[in-house]
Amino acid sequence: MSEKLFVFDTTLRDGEQVPGCQLNTVEKIEVARTLEALGVDIIEAGFPISSPGDFNSVREISKAVSLPTICALTRAVKKDIDVAADALALAKHKRIHTGIGVSPYHIYDKLKSTPEEIIRRAVEAVRYAKKYVEDVEFYAEDAGRADNEYLARVVEAVIKAGATVVNIPDTTGYCLPHEYGAKIKYLVEHVDGVHRAILSTHCHNDLGMATANTLAGIMNGARQAEVTINGIGERAGNTSLEEVVMTLRCHKDIGVDTSIDAKLITKASRMVSNLMNMPVQANKAIVGRNAFAHSSGIHQDGVLKSRETYEIIDPKDVGVDESVIALTARSGRAALNHRLELLGYKLEQEELDIVYEKFLKLADSKKDVRDDDLLYLVGDTAAIRHDARIRLKYLQVVTGTLVPTATIIVKFGEREVMATSTGNGPIDAAVTAIKGLINEEVVISEFLIQAINKGCNDVGRVHMQVLNGERTAHGFSANTDVVRASVEAFIDAINKLNVTEKE
Repeated sequence: MSEKLFVFDTTLRDGEQVPGCQLNTVEKIEVARTLEALGVDIIEAGFPISSPGDFNSVREISKAVSLPTICALTRAVKKDIDVAADALALAKHKRIHTGIGVSPYHIYDKLKSTPEEIIRRAVEAVRYAKKYVEDVEFYAEDAGRADNEYLARVVEAVIKAGATVVNIPDTTGYCLPHEYGAKIKYLVEHVDGVHRAILSTHCHNDLGMATANTLAGIMNGARQAEVTINGIGERAGNTSLEEVVMTLRCHKDIGVDTSIDAKLITKASRMVSNLMNMPVQANKAIVGRNAFAHSSGIHQDGVLKSRETYEIIDPKDVGVDESVIALTARSGRAALNHRLELLGYKLEQEELDIVYEKFLKLADSKKDVRDDDLLYLVGDTAAIRHDARIRLKYLQVVTGTLVPTATIIVKFGEREVMATSTGNGPIDAAVTAIKGLINEEVVISEFLIQAINKGCNDVGRVHMQVLNGERTAHGFSANTDVVRASVEAFIDAINKLNVTEKE
């Protein structure tokens, strides 16, 4: 029987540190629920002392999920720990993750301290965190470049102080796999009481060896791996969750496995990529769009005769169907419905009819309709709500060197109303026109447009947060015409606010 590897996902903390990848609280909750369904054991939800937004996200995630342990990061500072404990107050299972640098670069250059003082501060932080929670993880920052003998002293001291998990980060991605594996092995063999805590890996990908180093750590005794979806993270990224999970499944002789539901890996990958606007490289292992694609005639012949000739993973095991259906404007409802079912969407006939009409318009304007396009047309856009009271019937905008002007026709139930307005751009003009047709005062507080793939004919996904007093609603839409997508997202939001037509 395989030993269990605990999966510690830090997509929402280390992963979100990538410039331009910040999520709002609603989006973070969506990611957290996906991680819970995936079977992640620990979710590092944020660094509460760093900002009110991070504090609020940790608190809201604590309320939104119940199965995983919710973890909050701190420095070895009492105030950090106080704030983290407050943020975790509502978590069913909670962990404080505190630590300090242990390499010469951190001890002398960054912290201007001494090795003995670092040990004292580490022990004090762990003991202080234990006053709030039983589960305390200690990170020995830059352990990859630390002296192994000194590192063992730090690890032994924090375990005696009550640390339940000790994280051995290769913070700069410096180690070679045999070096990192040997470091874990040294700790297993030389730390008194090491059996009372779990050793954890946390490897960065600066030299492209994060997964290799993580696996070397696991093979030498680590039983927690700190990872992110798609390997996102600081600089060159972190260890990729999907790569570690599937390597252990392929190499059962290692004798270690996770509780991850691998069939949800692709769905999780796509969601994180889309929300964070971080495209997954085409040749990315496990989740790249070419991971199971075969273009060579020799490869195609081999796979058709026996999949195992060129594939060590069955695509279905990670949520990818290996059959390919090329969708074009000539595809019928049956072909579209088949592809949507493969992507996990089972639509009623009326919903399918609405999506099909949207699909035909998209296929006419975009040569290559991909799975990502379909996902936005259906579940992720909320644009197919057939019960919407307010609907867009007609939109025309005039822009360029003239003052941007929009003319719209909006249907309130069966009643059609026309309005024209100007603005500082075509989207502003159209939204202003709609605002003139409703009774309530609404304000757009957040507006995000994301490109799905590449090219001038790409689909733009729009997310809009709209306020009406103290009420908030989120609107979504997607279209190759970003002005139309923006207007539909606005209408989606005001539908959710139940605004009424102006008399």
